Amino acid sequence: MIEIERKYLVTSLAFKDEAHTQNEIAQGYLTSNPERTVRIRIKGTKGYITIKGVGNESGTSRMEWEKEITVDEAKSLLQLCEKGVIDKTRYEVKSGHHTIEIDVFHGDNDGLIMAEIELQNEDEAIEKPNWLGTEVTGDKRYYNAYLSLHPYKNW
Repeated sequence: MIEIERKYLVTSLAFKDEAHTQNEIAQGYLTSNPERTVRIRIKGTKGYITIKGVGNESGTSRMEWEKEITVDEAKSLLQLCEKGVIDKTRYEVKSGHHTIEIDVFHGDNDGLIMAEIELQNEDEAIEKPNWLGTEVTGDKRYYNAYLSLHPYKNW
């Protein structure tokens, strides 16, 4: 139940040529408290509820629990969420032994493109495509819960 990931800004749309999947995502937060966020997500044709704990000092690791729920349940729960539901398109690209998830944000976060790579351990080496830019792991401004309350357009 530990999520280990690194986050990066994306410098170009070149990843789209390499993407093997693409899904629309809507997500909101029942609570965006950094010590225990509770997220509701609709990704494609599936719904999810996710609970995340506070990250470690580097921001790379934190507790995460996720359960699939019906899309109807997710739609109902999104109505209870805090303001600032996030809309984005997620692309997935294989890079070495990893899958890079690239989020192209829409609405109030339009213009932000971010990539996440899930790891088995914090020191794991990754193959970085040339469109992967500055690492923002641990920068709380790039957490989706933060973006829901402090949209990118207002930075």
